[in-house]
Order: sequence, then C-alpha cells, then structure tokens
Amino acid sequence: MLTNDELAKWDRESFFHPSTHLGQFARGEAPQRIVTGGSGCHIHDRDGNKLLDGFAGLYCVNVGYGRQEIAEAIATQARELAYYHSYAGHGTEAAITLAKMVMDRAPEGMARVYFGLSGSDANETNIKLIWYYNNILNRPKKKKIISRWRGYHGSGLITGSMTGLELFHKKFDLPLEQVIHTEAPYYFRRPDAAMSEADFVGHCVEKLEALIAEHGADTIAAFIGEPVLGTGGIVPPPAGYWPAIQEVLDRHDILLIADEVVTGFGRLGTMFGSDHYGMKPDLITSAKGLTSAYAPLSASIVGQRMWDVLARGTDENGVMGHGWTYSAHPIGAAAGVANLKLIDSLGLVENAGTVGAYLNQRMTAAVGDHAHVGEVRGEGMLCAVELMADRDARRFFDPSEGKGAKVVAAMLKRGVIARAMPQGDILGFAPPLCLTRDEADQIVDVTAEAVAEVLG
Repeated sequence: MLTNDELAKWDRESFFHPSTHLGQFARGEAPQRIVTGGSGCHIHDRDGNKLLDGFAGLYCVNVGYGRQEIAEAIATQARELAYYHSYAGHGTEAAITLAKMVMDRAPEGMARVYFGLSGSDANETNIKLIWYYNNILNRPKKKKIISRWRGYHGSGLITGSMTGLELFHKKFDLPLEQVIHTEAPYYFRRPDAAMSEADFVGHCVEKLEALIAEHGADTIAAFIGEPVLGTGGIVPPPAGYWPAIQEVLDRHDILLIADEVVTGFGRLGTMFGSDHYGMKPDLITSAKGLTSAYAPLSASIVGQRMWDVLARGTDENGVMGHGWTYSAHPIGAAAGVANLKLIDSLGLVENAGTVGAYLNQRMTAAVGDHAHVGEVRGEGMLCAVELMADRDARRFFDPSEGKGAKVVAAMLKRGVIARAMPQGDILGFAPPLCLTRDEADQIVDVTAEAVAEVLG
C-alpha cells in the first residue's frame, strides 16, 4: 500500500488532470483529493474523510455509489467477453439488450440508438449525422448549428464550439465557424428587470429569429439545447420557452438536438427532460445517467425522420463511414443494463422528483432571503444558489473575489461537496437520485452555515 505522500507526489508529477489549473497543481498550490471509495451519496478519500457528494461526481452517479449489482454485471461481462466491436452488424447480448431498454424509455418518435463513450463524442456523432442527413437531402449549405450562450455540450472541436462558455473557447481557436450562438434562457439575468417570464421568452424567440434571418434558414441545420442549462448555471427554462422555440425550429425546418447528458434517465423526476418539457427532438444525447458512470458509455438516440434518411443514404452510397472502436463496448453496456434495472427497481425517477422538490423548497426557505442570495432555483434533483453583491441593485460580485468558490470550500470543511459553477458565483447541486430527506437537510444546513461564514 502506498502512503498518501508517495501517491500524492506521483499525482502531481505524472497525472494531467482535466479542467485544472496545471501550473498551480504541479507546484502543489491547488487542492488535491485522492478518492478511495463510496457508498450511497457519500465518497471516502485516502485521508479518512467521508463526504456527502452533493454533485454526484459530475451529475452522473444517479444510482449512488457502491451498487454491487452493477459491479457484478461488469465483472460477469468481463469474464465472459471483455470486448468485441460493433462494426458491420456485430453485437453482444449486453449491447442489444441495452439498446432495447433505452428505446423502451425514450420519448415518442425515436427510432434507433447509437452507443459511444462520452457525451462529447455523442454530440460529435450527432453533428456528423446531421451533416450526412442534409447531404443526402441535397442541401449542402444547410450545415450551421445554433447553440446557446452558457450551454455545455462537450470539450471537443465541434462540441467545444457548441459549448457557450468562455473557459472552453479561450486560446483553443474556438468556436468553429459552423457554430453560432443565441440567447440563453436565463430569466434571472434578463436584460430588463421589468420583463415578465412571457416577455423574456418573447425576447429569446426574437433573438433566435434574428439570428436565423441573418444567416438564412437554408444554412442552418440544427439547434442544440439542454432541457435545463447545466454547467452554465443550473437554469430551468422560463415557462413556455421550449414550445416557443420548437415552433420556430419547425417553421424553418431546423432539427432539434436535446442534450440530455445531465437530464436523461431520471434527474428531473421524469425519464427524460424532453418528456418533462414537451420537447420534440430529432436527436437525444445521453451519457452520465445511462450507466451512472460506473463505466463509460453514451447514447445518441436518433429520431424516425432522421433514421429514414440515414438508411436511404446507405442504400445510395454504401456503408456509412462513422464509428468508434469502443462503440457499444460490452462492459459499458452491461453496466447500463444493470443501472437501468436499478433505476426502475429503486424508484429513483420518482425519488428525484419528490426529494428534489424537497431539497429546492428547503434551500429556498434557508437561504432565499439572505441579502447576498439573488436566486434559488432548480428542477427535480438539480438546485442552484446564485450569489450577488447587491440583489436589489442586481449587482454581481467581481469574479476576482471568488465568492462562490469560497462558499464551496467552507461547505467542504463541513463534509458536503457542492460545485462552484463557471461564469458566476453560483453554488451547484446535483446529488445522486437516491438522496434521502435527511441528506437533503444536511446539504441545506451546511449551505446556510457556509453562506453565513463567507458572506455574513
């Protein structure tokens, strides 16, 4: 067994961590945590700390930690068949079974599911399929993708471009020219405080219509959006937003990609966010909750009208040249089958709705009236607390003060993990869907204590 000091040294000298300040980490100036185990909603580290994980890893451990049913399914699959590819009609029992289970749960109008490894690669797949689709329909100019500022869709080239957060563009030569951005449905940060929700929805529609007019509908292939903005601030849409956007897209023959990497498989108290908001997507991106991150796996769920054109395309042009070596990896698929069975048997979709609502209600009661809390918002098992220097004047803290990060650090000292969201002083919560009311109380109580410590 390595000592903590020895492993920590190897970590700083050898491991290139994602989304990390590289210089500070290498020099030992940034925090480090080596996680060794987990159970339910808690993780454990090598220093003996037990922490309530209020963010489910990265929105992804839906069923909670330590589920032996998934571990056993992974082990059994690895012993029987650790790998075989899915090219040219090859399949495994696990992948075929999972595809059927996903389609049984998918919103109406979906036709097939393609498995990758991450939400990023699923969105890369989606864009390639959309470009292929429009080429088969002899619309070679119809290729641009509309995303939204503050949206998160991955860290690749096209997916990082669709992500509407400065951190993911800065010094990477992104966004690529095929991606254009429109207004985020972020009512709290509306341009005019006097706007009603209906007024703001109208404003978002006007911005979208103007963007389409500027570029021409004949150049725009698709619109991508998360049912609830995730990394951009955990922002549920204002009432009526998705029906209004859907009408514009339908009128201009623009496909809709519902990025459900966060919301898919129960987080909003419904199996999919598309069902929750009445969206009619042509493609659905999913990952995280598909296996509860026990193994890497993503899914691009393809709608019927797209599928028909894709099939026609291969009739006309032969085999479609797209695939990943690890597409439909049998170990990931086995984890997915066991995971979806657990989500059903434990009633986790319902629990996300009821305990999630309780978490949001209690958080609003505990800190909603604080002088430096501008808003408490959430939906299902998602919750955010937005901090402000002066809420009456709608004045935000200077980013250099790092108030959100300081509150999150104060929570960590008290045994609860929250996330300091980018582009704002926003405390983010996305606990495992198995969260209990007592654990929700702990999250809320610790948040209130930390806010009082940092902000008075």
